[in-house]
Amino acid sequence: MNDLTRRDFLAGTAALAAGTLATPALAQTPKRGGTLRFIPIGDLKILDPIWTTAYITRDHGYMIWDTLFATDANLQIKPQMVDKHTVSRDGMKFSFTLRDGLRFHDGQPVTAEDCAASLIRWGKRDPLGKLMLAATGKLQAADRKTFVLELKEPFGMVLEALGKPSSNVPFIMPARLAATPADEQVKEPIGSGPFKFVKEEWQPGNQVVYTRNSDYVPRSEPPSGAAGGKHVYLDRVIWRYMPDSATAASALEAGELDYWQFPPADFAVRLTKNPNVTTFVGDPVGLVGWLRPNHLHPPFNQKKARQALLHMVDQEMYLQAAIGQAQYYRTCPGIFFCGNVPYESKAGAPTRPDLDRARQLMKESGYDGRPVVVLDPTDRPELHGAALVTRELLMKIGVAVDLQAVDWSTLLARRARKDPPSAGGWNLFSTNWISSDAMTPAVNAGVAGGGESGWFGWSSSAQLEKLRLEWIRTADPVRRKQLAEQIQVVAFDEVPFVPWGQYVQPSLYRKSVRGVLQFPAAILWNIWLDA
Repeated sequence: MNDLTRRDFLAGTAALAAGTLATPALAQTPKRGGTLRFIPIGDLKILDPIWTTAYITRDHGYMIWDTLFATDANLQIKPQMVDKHTVSRDGMKFSFTLRDGLRFHDGQPVTAEDCAASLIRWGKRDPLGKLMLAATGKLQAADRKTFVLELKEPFGMVLEALGKPSSNVPFIMPARLAATPADEQVKEPIGSGPFKFVKEEWQPGNQVVYTRNSDYVPRSEPPSGAAGGKHVYLDRVIWRYMPDSATAASALEAGELDYWQFPPADFAVRLTKNPNVTTFVGDPVGLVGWLRPNHLHPPFNQKKARQALLHMVDQEMYLQAAIGQAQYYRTCPGIFFCGNVPYESKAGAPTRPDLDRARQLMKESGYDGRPVVVLDPTDRPELHGAALVTRELLMKIGVAVDLQAVDWSTLLARRARKDPPSAGGWNLFSTNWISSDAMTPAVNAGVAGGGESGWFGWSSSAQLEKLRLEWIRTADPVRRKQLAEQIQVVAFDEVPFVPWGQYVQPSLYRKSVRGVLQFPAAILWNIWLDA
């Protein structure tokens, strides 16, 4: 695949301002053994990383499952489970052969049938996977170690899709598990990756435990991002769910915990002054915050009501409440990120918040005064802050609000419900996406207009789907830029979601933690403890 396509897909810069990135001490001799105590992004309750796009479940996926291809630190797609592959001259037929030594945690070898079945299930959920499957004529095993993918129409991003670095990641599962319907959750977390999930010690609301997979055979290349050799030096990893930030900060400073994935910005600023703590930014481009309406039920099944949200949102107000530390955030009018990125644009975006216009649009939408259910994840400080701002602004434009406090894991399950808000459903929630998941039309779930088969919120737009497909099929960078702007203009008219700002989230770990790799997701191989 050409470098332009790869850059367009992953979209962004791997460089980070000097002094903010901890460089892994790869030249040192790693020490084996020990337990890493890690504070993840939330409480793990959903184990299936294909059923949900939740980052807590994606990170769980990287612990126990493996991928056919992976994205390295230079944003290049590299073979991972694949040993070799071939592509026909016309780019319409791909053949993939697995490397030796791949074995699931139940002792069964990984086969080509497992790979084909896993990709088919993933392709029914993931926005880019759906486009790839729609262009595929045949995807099946040729023998136990080789499978083929034959296209029925051109699709220039096959390897980028198979090496997709974030939600949904095309993890490879046993075929019997991949046979689970795409709208149902896989119940058995059996992978072939570098860690094993210890189900007996899983305590939702408290801890998740992983042990080293002694049967895992790493690749010979040096580790880089999610690619290369996945060497596990730790005996165990324990994820500790700690929703109280002050308690988590005290535990990190006292050495009772080793690695805090995403502390609130004010705690990150304070703890950078601790000589025993390292600050690390895994995604230098950052994240974008979204306000996502439910398109199935009133009032946001009406376009004018969604347009009211667009004119209501004040990004500076959201970012001050959600992040608070100005050095970590920026306003961004576009939907494909801002900064050193290929599809930055102001096309179609409102020039400023306009509460009067928002109030008028709500009236024109036929809003009848019933309370709007806003989900408030109180254990995610940045999203909790966004929920409070949403309530305040909705009230200013004449909307009654039912703010419902939940934890993040409950919200992840709740957002999948299509019931009316009065019957346990919802109207609005805030979420965030890393750059890899939102910076191009191919991966941005918000501009995918697939309706009830699409991402939670279920926006429907045949025009957006048509433009996204054209973007995928177009190799010309000038035309891609034009199409991205057209998509943005349509999105700001249809309003599948409203962006409320861009920011980075630093991680913190103690100086005794070595070998951390730069990657947007939490990947915990290559790490060792230097007591």
